[in-house]
Parts: sequence; structure tokens; C-alpha cells
Amino acid sequence: MGAVTSPKQDRSRVTRQRLLEAAITCLAEYGWAGSTVAVVAERAGVSRGAAQHHFPTREDLFTAAVEYVAEERSAALRSLVGTAGWIVGPARRYTVLTGLVDLYTGPLFRAALQLWVAASNDHSGLRARVTELEARVGREAHRMAVELLNADEKRPGVRETVQGFLDMARGLGLATLLTDDRARREGVVRQWVEILEGVLDGRDG
Repeated sequence: MGAVTSPKQDRSRVTRQRLLEAAITCLAEYGWAGSTVAVVAERAGVSRGAAQHHFPTREDLFTAAVEYVAEERSAALRSLVGTAGWIVGPARRYTVLTGLVDLYTGPLFRAALQLWVAASNDHSGLRARVTELEARVGREAHRMAVELLNADEKRPGVRETVQGFLDMARGLGLATLLTDDRARREGVVRQWVEILEGVLDGRDG
């Protein structure tokens, strides 16, 4: 039988969740410099005092946000498995590639990029946390891409082609920071479907 939580504990958990979600939204919209504890608290609809009860410093808040971003991106990857699992053939590969590109061009990735910038300036130990979690998410993204594409990495060029696609998707995410390039992105994804068809020897997923 699971532990029983009190209404106060439930409220505390909800408040913490709201603060983390607001921190990610603020990072994506305002960047590191504009994402102060006061701004995040206002976005979350809580007082600054309540925010500092959960996260005494800005670094505490955004260190927790690093973990939250990693967990949310991993959850999005897992949901992609469910979305594409029943599709076969080229349509499956198109669905998988589109889903992966969406992950790298969405708000979670934009927030992650802001954390990368902050980490590059080594704000209170963020660099180590961001580096560790990005490596974990990167490994998971590669593993899931291989699984979803039914790719045999023992075959020459397969691993490099899958990783090349993921690297390209990150590049599209960077481009999206400046312009809305959805039309160009569509053509790029379709080209990568053709490339993968050739490398994977036209096997159905």
C-alpha cells in the first residue's frame, strides 16, 4: 500500500511543479538573463517567498530545471515510441523523423539551449549538471531513434547516418530560434527519409 500524502504535501508538490514549468517557459521566452526568480514566480502564479521556500536561490531553481527539462524530453521521446509503434514502412520513418525534429525545434529544446548558454558561462555548477544530463538525453535519443527505425547498427554507415540526422535536427532547432523555417524543414525531413531508406536497404520498420 502506497504512502498517504497530506493536502499540504500535495499543494507543495503542485507548487514545485508549477515553478519548474514556469522556469522552462521563461527560459524559452526570455533566456537566462531574463529568467529571474521573481519573473518565474509571477509566471507560476505564486509569491516570490513561496518560490524561495522551494528553491532558496536562482541556481537551485535552474539546477532543478535542468533535471526537469531532461525528464520531459525523455518523456517526449518515449511518447514518440507509442505514436510510431504501429506504423510500418516509409510512413513510419517519416513519422519518426518528424517527431524527432519536432522535439529539437520545440519549447523544451529552446529552454535546453538557454541552459547550455548559461552553463557555458559556468553559473554555480550548472555546467556539470547540463553536460551530464545532455549526454544522457543524447544517448537516449540515439537509442530510441535506432529502435524506432529498426536500424541495424552492425551494418556499415548506419550508426553514423542516424547520428548525423540527430545532429542535423539540433541544427534545425538552432535555426528555429531566429526564423520560422517549417517549410524548409519539411523538405529536409523528406530528404532524410530517402537517405535512410537507402542506408537501411529499404527494410520496413
